[in-house]
Amino acid sequence: MFIAMNRFQVKIGAEAAFETVWRTRESYLGNMAGFVEFHLLKGPVLEDHTLYSSHTTWVDKAAFEAWTKSEEFRRAHARADNKTGESLYLGHPKFEGFEVILSERKSSAAA
Repeated sequence: MFIAMNRFQVKIGAEAAFETVWRTRESYLGNMAGFVEFHLLKGPVLEDHTLYSSHTTWVDKAAFEAWTKSEEFRRAHARADNKTGESLYLGHPKFEGFEVILSERKSSAAA
């Protein structure tokens, strides 16, 4: 399994606009072989930004890399901007990719 994350430093006051961009986007992820799940995470609020992270899970790194080279990826990211034209971010998103070494899930029998 492979987890791909992007960290976003969203300017204070731009959180609602940032979340709207994500809620109204066409992601195309569901069309991709090897895609497992997506999460948008909201982290701590600091002096000048709120930390967010997008988190996708893939069956393996090859599936993620195929996504980044796909037409669906280009279409999804072509419309990933803010309609007002003003940047919502402090700097560029920071990508982090992780290969899953160990995973644990709650057993359905152990409620």
